[in-house]
Amino acid sequence: MSMQLQQLKYFVAVADTRHFTQAAEQAGVTQPSLSKQIHVLETELGAPLFTRSRGNIMLTPAGEALLPRARRILADVETARLEVQELIGVRRGRLRLGATPSLCTSLVAPVLRRYQEGYPGVRLMLEEGGSQDLVGKLARGGLDLALIVLPDQGTDPALRAEPILRESLVVASAATLPPPTEAGALSLAELDGQPLVMFRPGYDLRDTTLEACRRAGFTPTFAIEGGEMDAVLGFVEAGLGVALVPSLVLSGRTRLRSTPLAPPGVQRTVALAHRRDVTPTHAARALREVLLAYVHEESAWSRLPTGVEPI
Repeated sequence: MSMQLQQLKYFVAVADTRHFTQAAEQAGVTQPSLSKQIHVLETELGAPLFTRSRGNIMLTPAGEALLPRARRILADVETARLEVQELIGVRRGRLRLGATPSLCTSLVAPVLRRYQEGYPGVRLMLEEGGSQDLVGKLARGGLDLALIVLPDQGTDPALRAEPILRESLVVASAATLPPPTEAGALSLAELDGQPLVMFRPGYDLRDTTLEACRRAGFTPTFAIEGGEMDAVLGFVEAGLGVALVPSLVLSGRTRLRSTPLAPPGVQRTVALAHRRDVTPTHAARALREVLLAYVHEESAWSRLPTGVEPI
C-alpha cells in the first residue's frame, strides 16, 4: 500500500468540510486534483470513504474508521516535524537567496510561500539579478544560495551547482496578434525580420537569444531593447514585438501567446548553487528540500508548462 500523507490531508479536509470544492480551496489544490487523490486512496483501501448523493457528502463506515487514525497520523507527523526543526535550529535564522528575474517571476514566489509556511521564523532576504552577478556575490559570501542558469562553459569551480530543472525557451507574442505560424511551432529562422523585444545588455536571456539567432544565420531586428523581464513582457503585451522567454514565465498570462520553437529549439538548465567551502546552513538545506519537493510535485501533477521538466 502506498498511502500518502497528502491523501490523508485531503481526506480529512473533505471530512471536515463535507464539501469537495471547499476542501480543495482549503488545501490549496484544484478540486479535480483532490478528487483524484481521494479516489486513489479509496482504491488502495478497497472501500469508498464517502457517500455522494444529491450534493450531500457523508462518511461511510470505512471513512468513519479511518478519520481518527488519519488525524493521529497527521498530528504525529506535525509533532515530529516541529521537534526536528527545534533540534536543528531551522525555526530561526536568516536565508539570503539570489535568483534571476525570470525565476523570481515564476518559480521563486510559490516556493518561498511554501517555505515560509513551514519555517516562519527564518528571515528571508532575496537578491534579484543576472546569473553572472549572482555567482559573483555568492562566491564573495553575500548569498547563501542562488538559483542560476547554468552557462555553457560551466560555473565557477568555487561553487557547487545542482541542476534542478530544464526548460525550453518559447516565442512570446501578444494574444491579440495573428498566430505567428500555422504549424504550431516556429523555427528560429522564421524570427529573421520579426521585431524582437530585447533584454538589456548583460542579461542572460539577451546573450542566449543573440547566440541562438547567430547559429540560425541571422542578426535579429530589435523593436525595443533595454528592459528586464517584467518590462519585456509588458512591451510584448503591448504588441511592440515578440521575445524569446522561458516557458515558466508565461504561465497564467492570458494576454500573451506562447509558441514553441521547432526542434532542436533552445533549452536552458536552472541550478541551485552554493559555495563549496561553506556547509549550507540548516535554513538553506531546508529551502533546497522545499524547492525540490515543489518542482517534482508540480511535475507529477502536470502543472509545469510544456518544455519544463525536473532533473
